[in-house]
Amino acid sequence: MGRCQAAAATLLAALALAAHGQAPKFDRQQEDLKRVRDRIEALQAELARTEESRGEASDALKASERAVSQANRELFRLSAADRELRAQVEVLTQRGAVVSASIARQQEMAARLARHAYESGGRDRVRVLLAGGDPVEVARQLTYLEYVQRARLDALEGLRESARSLVKLESDLAARREALRSNRDAQAVESRRLEKERAERSAVVKRLASEVERGRREVGRLKRDEQRLTRLVEEIARALADRSARPLAPRETAKGTPKPAPSPRGVPVESVPDASAAAQAFASLRGRLRLPVRGELTHRFGTPREEGSARWRGLFIRAGNGETVRAVADGRVVYADWLRGFGNLLILDHGGGYMSLYGYNDGLLRGVGETVRGGDAVAQVGSSGGAEQTGLYFELRHEGKPFDPMTWVGK
Repeated sequence: MGRCQAAAATLLAALALAAHGQAPKFDRQQEDLKRVRDRIEALQAELARTEESRGEASDALKASERAVSQANRELFRLSAADRELRAQVEVLTQRGAVVSASIARQQEMAARLARHAYESGGRDRVRVLLAGGDPVEVARQLTYLEYVQRARLDALEGLRESARSLVKLESDLAARREALRSNRDAQAVESRRLEKERAERSAVVKRLASEVERGRREVGRLKRDEQRLTRLVEEIARALADRSARPLAPRETAKGTPKPAPSPRGVPVESVPDASAAAQAFASLRGRLRLPVRGELTHRFGTPREEGSARWRGLFIRAGNGETVRAVADGRVVYADWLRGFGNLLILDHGGGYMSLYGYNDGLLRGVGETVRGGDAVAQVGSSGGAEQTGLYFELRHEGKPFDPMTWVGK
């Protein structure tokens, strides 16, 4: 049961968050969580009974590839924080320039008023009253003096307020710059950790190359991997459907044995999701969907795999290591962990019973429970899970059942 615990724990966390967010009452939340726990525990027990014992290669790859993914995710988080801090520094710098310009104007105004007072002989209300003269002229001079005095006081108060504002801005700016320096130091540390984790993974792969290769050639391995993924996805789908009162769209599945797609292999993928995919219901994207990563589509849904009678239940897009994988639509992360046969795997729930799956990743950039928009970066391309080539394994499922993503992709 041990190898299922991490995946099940990750799933439980995601569903717990979802249940907490939608259930209207505490009792309902507890009931939902208990039902989910019961299902996951049953799944754990069944997987433990039906799967063979773990091999050294699988264990070692799981540990090293998880570590690489975690380092990638931390670097992604730090990079996002770096961008935010730089934006804050820019805003504070601009505000500081505006306040400094305002102070310069206020100083000039205060200086003019002081010169005017000096040139007018330092007249004040008492002198004007004692000088006597035409009452109308005296009243006019008193009004003028009051106006000048008020203007001087306002100018001095404005100058003091601007000076206080500038001091605070400079303090905030210094704090942001220090945070930026600390963030970049942390990025340097994390980069070194990522380099170390990748070196360790390379050593593991090299040391266990023959065992990994034997696993690839093993008859039935692909089917067991597929069954493992199917059970996981179907359990997620059932739990989400039970929690939700919304009606589901008509089931989108392949009927009978899927037939190989007629299109040739090696199709370039150049158009990927962007912000235009955000804030749209998943079902509305049919015919307009974009594949999640730039590269070359080399394996299609329904085509035979390398061994036995297994067929591809999704697409394989060959791409460079580290290439950004993007969410095909708005969704919530319901799984982000290592799964045997698929490496670092991320699953998004798009609502309406639809999910998208992204496997073989070098790094998972989002955690369970996070909400993403269409076009957001969610992972980085790799060859985790014993994949023969660097690239992305991509599936679309409805109510837990896989269907051909190319039937949704825009021409």
